[in-house]
Amino acid sequence: MHKPDAMLLKRARANAEAAGYPLARRLQRRRVVLVTGASVGLGLALARRLIAEQTQQQYHIILTSRESSLARFEEQGIDASETLWIRSLDVTDANQRCDLVSEIDGKLGGVDILINNAGVAYRSCVEHVTEPERLHQMNINFRSPLELIRCVLPGMRARRSGKIINISSVGGMMAMPTMSVYSASKFALEGASEALYYELKPWNVSVTLVQPRFMRSDAFAKVPYTVMSAKALSDCSDPYHEHYYHMERFIAKMMNRALATPDSVAKKVARIARSKSPPLRVYGSLDAVAFAWLRCILPRRFYTWLLYRNLPKVRHWGQR
Repeated sequence: MHKPDAMLLKRARANAEAAGYPLARRLQRRRVVLVTGASVGLGLALARRLIAEQTQQQYHIILTSRESSLARFEEQGIDASETLWIRSLDVTDANQRCDLVSEIDGKLGGVDILINNAGVAYRSCVEHVTEPERLHQMNINFRSPLELIRCVLPGMRARRSGKIINISSVGGMMAMPTMSVYSASKFALEGASEALYYELKPWNVSVTLVQPRFMRSDAFAKVPYTVMSAKALSDCSDPYHEHYYHMERFIAKMMNRALATPDSVAKKVARIARSKSPPLRVYGSLDAVAFAWLRCILPRRFYTWLLYRNLPKVRHWGQR
């Protein structure tokens, strides 16, 4: 265990024990909602939803983003207040996680609802991902959410209540070519969350995975390529050029046609936050429901054959 993590857990447990609040104080206390990656996309849509429900649900909302993105909140008309905190948080930084959770424990009595939304999606085939790039992807999408969960769990267990909402993806249910390491990170998050669901039941702490597929937004244009995959996309003679070229256009088309939007998915997440007993998995869009049913109904061999045959221009792949 790294030193910052050990210090954090020790401090969190001490705060949780000290917060053996009298019933009267617990009834007066607002429910504390911590959202990561809240300055853009789904996170921003969720921030707006929670703010709209803040008075009715008696939330104390904490919105976080990297230091370089904090200005976006003001640009979007979201201002900090006594019950709406805006904090800098690089989820991969153990010291920042430690400091933020300690501040929340000390001033607000702990996190009641943790929404792990921050994430990144590298577009790359397996052969084009270096070890540092792979670890960076896994660190943001898998390791960091789990470390933040570990930070808040002592307080949730002490209060015998809490909600953990992890934003996953259909990419955690099925893998797409050129998104290998992204799917790996989401598959890992799904597995850990499912185990956590059973582990935390005795303390009335729920765990929910939200699985959207395509959302109608311009996010596809901001998906980063690895160094090698970017070269392959621009080099028509590269063996993987057709993979990237056709998948990029396919994903753009699907996202532009998608019925789901960041706000429609945020609406589902906000409903989970209000729910007394949310399920382990919630599908974020209709196409996510369709793929889940396909996986259940079709024999696995036929399922993978069908998906492969429907990849865009797949007959041209590997021809160079």
